[in-house]
Amino acid sequence: MQSKISAFLRSTPDSSSPNNDHDLSTWENQQHHIINTYTRRRPNPDPGTSDPKPSTLVKNKKRSYAQFHLDFGQSDFLLRSCSTCGIKFTPGDPQDEKSHNEFHKSYTQGIQFRGWTKENVIPLPSLDSGRVVLFSETDRASHRKKVEEVVRMMEIEIGSGWILHERCKVYLFISLNRVVGCLVAEPIEKAFKIVSGSVVGSVHSAKKRGVTTRSTTLQFGNVIFQREVHRKVANVSDSEKMEGAIFCDSEPTAAACGIRAIWVTPSNRRKGIAIQLLDAVRKSFCPGVELERSQLAFSQPTSAGKALAASYTGTGSFLAY
Repeated sequence: MQSKISAFLRSTPDSSSPNNDHDLSTWENQQHHIINTYTRRRPNPDPGTSDPKPSTLVKNKKRSYAQFHLDFGQSDFLLRSCSTCGIKFTPGDPQDEKSHNEFHKSYTQGIQFRGWTKENVIPLPSLDSGRVVLFSETDRASHRKKVEEVVRMMEIEIGSGWILHERCKVYLFISLNRVVGCLVAEPIEKAFKIVSGSVVGSVHSAKKRGVTTRSTTLQFGNVIFQREVHRKVANVSDSEKMEGAIFCDSEPTAAACGIRAIWVTPSNRRKGIAIQLLDAVRKSFCPGVELERSQLAFSQPTSAGKALAASYTGTGSFLAY
């Protein structure tokens, strides 16, 4: 006879019986303890990040203040033009003022010059300090780059687009690692002698035209007002810019060297630098031949250039071209 299915299953004691409680206490007495440990975490505001960094509270944070400007209709509110170097800059802008200060120093004191590996120095016995370096078209491209930088500085005063060409020789006067003077010379074939005393200044020409000065008194009936006149004293730059007409002889004279342009930084003028540059030209422009002072020709000189040429050559009837 087949057995019942219950014969194959063991009976399970009741978990609530006293034997089970006894077994549990026995297990605990054998130093089996369950300890639940956990770490408290701050709520994560961004579910996308798994470990957010705790925010730091900064106390007594210093406030930064900005300086603003008031616009009352000033003519130079946005841009101010320097009366010396002519560059325009924005007052109060640190970067703009720094750029202006650097350019202003280069204009008044000369462009920085660290020297070249191979310099063509013109020896001058009369030169106590500094040196004169000659640049020609066969020199390196780095030399030309420095010369072009100096020429751009010259163009601020004497005009742009005409000073340098491929046949020119450039003489740089170096002092204290700066280019303080520059002379551009070119080969010519003929020049014209200036008639002595032919330059007519603006003041003299005004007198010849019969221009009268304005009266300093104003009269209204029996009341007379005296006008106070403030006369502006012309500085060096103003006098150098005064020009006049010059007259030359109709017959040309043979010439070999023309002084195309000459310039000295404002803070180094009246120190004989232009004279040293002219001496360097006479000694080196024509190889093997030292030119006389009267053999130099000057290109359309201003009144300041005429004074320099007349003083250097010793005559008012110097050559021009």
